[in-house]
Amino acid sequence: MTGTIDIHAFRPGSGGVGVPERGLARLLAAYHLATEAEKGVAVASVDDLPHRYRAEILDPADAFRDDLVLMARLGGTFTGCLVVTAPVDGRSELKRLWTEPTVRGRGVASGLVAHALAEAPGAGIDRVGLSVWAWREGAVALYERLGFAVVPSWDDRGRLICMERPVHRGDGA
Repeated sequence: MTGTIDIHAFRPGSGGVGVPERGLARLLAAYHLATEAEKGVAVASVDDLPHRYRAEILDPADAFRDDLVLMARLGGTFTGCLVVTAPVDGRSELKRLWTEPTVRGRGVASGLVAHALAEAPGAGIDRVGLSVWAWREGAVALYERLGFAVVPSWDDRGRLICMERPVHRGDGA
C-alpha cells in the first residue's frame, strides 16, 4: 500500500458527515481482539468480547457520539483510528489508537496523534491523557517521543501505564 496518509475527522453526534462505520468497526474489532489476545484471554470472535467493547464495534457512532473520531486513510483504505474523548475540565483522553499491522512504521499512528493534538486547543482542551498497556513498548515509545510523560495511574488495571501532556496552539500537525 503506497500513498500519502489522509486524516479524516468525524464527530458522530454533530449531525454532520457520519463516521464510516464499517471501516471503523473493522479497525475497532482488530484492536479489541488483539488487545484481548495480548492479555492472554482466548477470544475467538467479536461475539466473545466483553459487552462494552462489542457495543463500540456494533455501533461506533453511538459509542463515540460525544467524541472526535479520527481515521487515517492510506492508499484508499482506512488503516488507522483514534478516538479523542469529549473534554471535561479542559482534559481529553486518547483512546483506541490502532493501525493495521501491515502499515506500521509508516507514520499512521503519529499522524493520528499529531492531528488530535493540533485540534485540541480549538476544542478547549489544554491537557491530553491516555492509557497504554506496558507490553506495547512501541506505543509507549511513540507517546514519549510526542511529549507524553508517565503520570500517577487513574486506572486500577495492572500493567496499564497512564500518560499525559499539555497541549498548546501549534502542537501536532
